[in-house]
Amino acid sequence: MAEEISPQLQNKLAQFQHMQQQVQVISSQKFQLEAQLRDTERAITELDKISDDSPIYKNVGSLLVRAEDKDSVLKELTEKKETIDIRIKALDRQEKQIMEKYQTLQKELSAAISAGREASGGT
Repeated sequence: MAEEISPQLQNKLAQFQHMQQQVQVISSQKFQLEAQLRDTERAITELDKISDDSPIYKNVGSLLVRAEDKDSVLKELTEKKETIDIRIKALDRQEKQIMEKYQTLQKELSAAISAGREASGGT
């Protein structure tokens, strides 16, 4: 490619690459949150199966500590699940917005590249 790329096209290419990176980061974050959500839901399901007087342990850093009671752990897990759900929905919205901009920019780049090929003699 011997011809010069215009500064505007260079800028759009940089934006395009940046959006690709953003989509990858968001997808990775969503994947991690969805794994946390599944773990939390599994913990809630298992907690529902045991009796109220069964000893329950929870992670505190790298330690397992005996919890006060089943209801407090269940409440904590339910709140954690709700927080994760909210974060996933926020990432979904953010991903949708970026993908819309990404697709628009992709069309603009394709049009600019096509116009550049036509201007240079169709090579």
